[in-house]
Amino acid sequence: MCGIVGYIGSREAVPVIVDGLRRLEYRGYDSAGVAVLSDANCLELRRASGKLRNLEEAIRTKPLSGLYGIGHTRWATHGRPTEENAHPHRDCTGRIVVVHNGIVENYLQLRKQLTAEGHTFKTETDTEVLAHLVEKYLDGNLEDAVRKALKQISGVFAISVIASSDPHKIVAARSGPPVVVGLGQNEFFVASDVPAILSHTRDMIFLNDGDVAVLTPAGITLTDFNGRKVQRALSHILWDPIMAEKGGYKHFMLKEIFEQPRAIKDTLVGRIGQESGRVFLDEVDISEQEFREFQQVKIVACGTSWHAGLTGKFIIERLARLPVEVDYGSEFRYRDPIILPNTLTIVISQSGETADTLAAQREAKSKGSKTLAICNVVGSMITREAAGTLLTHAGPEIGVASTKAFTSQITALLVLGMYLGQVRGTLDSKGSCALVQELAQIPGKLEQVLAHTDVYEELTRNLSKAQDFLYLGRGIHFPIALEGALKLKEISYIHAEGYPAGEMKHGPNALIDENLPVVVLATCDPESEESRVHYEKTLSNIQEVKARSGVVVAVACEGDEEVAKMADYLITIPVTRELLLPLLEMIPLQLLAYYIAVRRGCDVDQPRNLAKSVTVE
Repeated sequence: MCGIVGYIGSREAVPVIVDGLRRLEYRGYDSAGVAVLSDANCLELRRASGKLRNLEEAIRTKPLSGLYGIGHTRWATHGRPTEENAHPHRDCTGRIVVVHNGIVENYLQLRKQLTAEGHTFKTETDTEVLAHLVEKYLDGNLEDAVRKALKQISGVFAISVIASSDPHKIVAARSGPPVVVGLGQNEFFVASDVPAILSHTRDMIFLNDGDVAVLTPAGITLTDFNGRKVQRALSHILWDPIMAEKGGYKHFMLKEIFEQPRAIKDTLVGRIGQESGRVFLDEVDISEQEFREFQQVKIVACGTSWHAGLTGKFIIERLARLPVEVDYGSEFRYRDPIILPNTLTIVISQSGETADTLAAQREAKSKGSKTLAICNVVGSMITREAAGTLLTHAGPEIGVASTKAFTSQITALLVLGMYLGQVRGTLDSKGSCALVQELAQIPGKLEQVLAHTDVYEELTRNLSKAQDFLYLGRGIHFPIALEGALKLKEISYIHAEGYPAGEMKHGPNALIDENLPVVVLATCDPESEESRVHYEKTLSNIQEVKARSGVVVAVACEGDEEVAKMADYLITIPVTRELLLPLLEMIPLQLLAYYIAVRRGCDVDQPRNLAKSVTVE
């Protein structure tokens, strides 16, 4: 892993490639490199450990020039994050260069075999065997050698290859991690993610597993690993390239927190009738009759998307009266899951390329389940393999810690839950209209919450010194407590744990003392009996914390004097319906994590040891 960029055309390749790598920094990396074929038909490399600025300095000190080439940002899996182990990697002869995302599982066996055949290895990486395999089979055109080499590989990979012996050509291939090819005006691009090349073209082809793309100045050819020509749809990406820039914010994460009103509004557009309360899912290629006949729902996701799925369980069970199970993608297929007839499996992934979620989707399909993808990236693998897709419209999310993707996923699950309730007859028109009208007000209420970020500067002055946090929530608020804890640990490196508030007496009470901040979701929908019951019990939890000298940070609804009396720190949000409260609650928790991390001097957008898209197991 982690980022690939390639260019072929009439411009100098290095500035295009380095700019693309910079746009992929959010994926996380620990070294970087670039290779171009010079006018003298010589492959030239520059590599550096650490941040991209180190590579740029290496290029400034020793410039290189060429009209096509490939670049890479590496997140170490095999071998230390050193310049020697940075991509691109050469073969013995120096005429072939490879960049690679993924893992070559049988690299030790291949390395031993190639060494016996006279190949000399210079790095600790699994990727280097790819360069040597291509060298072994290169006797004519590069794409044939790449296909033969890939048939020897066990594992997952996205690669790009260039060779001085077959010039003016980039060969890219995919089996697992994503690869996208961009079509410009007499120039072509390859990348591991859309933002890398979005400033140059919006016309993209997403490779399927088993695809090989050959890019030349004349165009693009697609084949499978056996050389048979294949056709893939051209996708036109609607994201504005400016959306992927910071736009005056200090960090991408802060910008993306502030983009949530717009992201939620865009996810709702065209899907709900304001006056009728009806939900329209014309884009989802699953019939109304099929939706009506589903008898259970499984939701599969990882990380933040799993928390969205757990929130979706409460939504769908409440509105559609369907039983819902929520699984981690990384666990689902390994437990031989039982898929009953008429099961809908919902797979949730911001990128649409999460390896564990994709494997779980394939497991569900193999057992006869229809799969529905909730995803932010059009044309991604999960969307291509799903029977139907419900796209979120969050736009590109650059910060590693997910923010707007999470609330957009919950919005999509609300839309889906309402639709299921309507077609199954469990949600009447009066209930639909009331929910739709309140949902339409959520973007405006989010803006109200975002208008008061000044309180977090003072709020985090002492909280940033804590070593541990506890987050508590009941019912639908429990997944939000989990997500709040995850945000804090991801970007501030403070240990944090989310817990069901009702479980306090079963262990967590032992942790509470004057040094433990306890973040309590104590909101209430006064029109909901269930919400009022949860609220009263949550007040009792706050009293338990105070009785043990704990520090209470409460998120409550505006005008709540009861919570205000008990809390050490109070954050308020507008009142809304119970099922919609998570959308408002999440903003303070994201801001709390952000300002604590900034105060602690952490790298908010690129936290250590994490990558944006986890495309390998």
